[in-house]
Amino acid sequence: MPPSGRRILFVDDDPETLASYGRALRKKYELDMALGPVRGLEAVAEKGPYAVVVSDLRMPGMDGVEFFTRLRKACPDTVRIMLTGYADIRSAMDAVNTGHVFRFLAKPCAEEELDAALAAAIEQYGLVTAERTFLKGTLRGTIKVLTDLLALLNAKAHGRSVRVKRIVLDVAGYLGIPEPWRLELAVMLSQIGCAALPERMLADMLETGGLDPRRQRLFDQHPRIAGDLLMNIPRLDEVAAVIRHQEKRYDGSGPPPGGPSGQDIPLGARLLKVALDYDTLISSGRTKAMALAAMRERPGWYDPRIFEAFATLAQAREGFTRGVVPSGEIVPGMVLADDLVVGGETVAVAGTAVDDGLAARIARGGEGFPETVPVFVTPEAESTLLRLEPELMEMLRQERREADD
Repeated sequence: MPPSGRRILFVDDDPETLASYGRALRKKYELDMALGPVRGLEAVAEKGPYAVVVSDLRMPGMDGVEFFTRLRKACPDTVRIMLTGYADIRSAMDAVNTGHVFRFLAKPCAEEELDAALAAAIEQYGLVTAERTFLKGTLRGTIKVLTDLLALLNAKAHGRSVRVKRIVLDVAGYLGIPEPWRLELAVMLSQIGCAALPERMLADMLETGGLDPRRQRLFDQHPRIAGDLLMNIPRLDEVAAVIRHQEKRYDGSGPPPGGPSGQDIPLGARLLKVALDYDTLISSGRTKAMALAAMRERPGWYDPRIFEAFATLAQAREGFTRGVVPSGEIVPGMVLADDLVVGGETVAVAGTAVDDGLAARIARGGEGFPETVPVFVTPEAESTLLRLEPELMEMLRQERREADD
């Protein structure tokens, strides 16, 4: 069987045309055929993503331009080739500009010409996906180093980013935000600027829900510090922009001074603002209901759509819940709720995210180690890009649709 990187979908409303493609190319490529654009979208949903999708331009109900526009939203890496028997320059321009078509070929197309276009398209798909895989792997390694350093320098700041990651990614999934891995990077690095601030500053803010004006002005600098640091890392400019604007209010007030407002604020920053403010209120002792009520009394602070989605999920299921766990059952991903003190010495401070080494050390126990440890727990502590269960996600979406009606 051909490798997955050579999978191609042909979409046409003429079954004879599809059959001819199959006879000519099936020995070289793994082919699927879809009779019309609706069947094509169904094939993408069920079997995608494909390396290449080849579509006719003129089809009843939905033309190739609209089909490719929808395909691009669902599978942005898939390379798109348009075939048509019509000498329509305007349609060709629309296909290239709207559907971002890789090649535009005229029908009837010689087998050699089509084969050459498919080979070039598959090579392009390999370049795009290889770059994305390399980017993800390299960036995750860089982020691991930075977050480990943050855990050493300011455990409470690191713990805060771990706490908010779960619900931020749940909201991203609920709203259908693409490429959630970029958002995950932004969340995990959002507090890196706190490494330059006194550790007690964040602790005081989380305990009381705020700081005096002088310390608040200093604390407000940490997003800029983190943004400036990350701008030096290639391909992290979008992540840096999210982090730099994480304290920006929807009406344009808040740090940094000036700058964007409303929908011009990076989407990830608008989501992070809601999550971090909620975490501050919860950490200072408020219940979920009290925290959400306090946030509703802040007109102009939050993107209304994001806040309502966040409120729905926060009330349906909390990312972390506080509990007391036997020492032998501590697992990576949990967050210490209190300082871990052994024999009068602080082994790890509250807010520390448990890793493999700390979990093993606690499990081994020994003289002075407690039998139970207060922690913040999430059911999927070991997973990374977390999602709500599909059934719960659909239930919440239905609830939102009914509320809108």
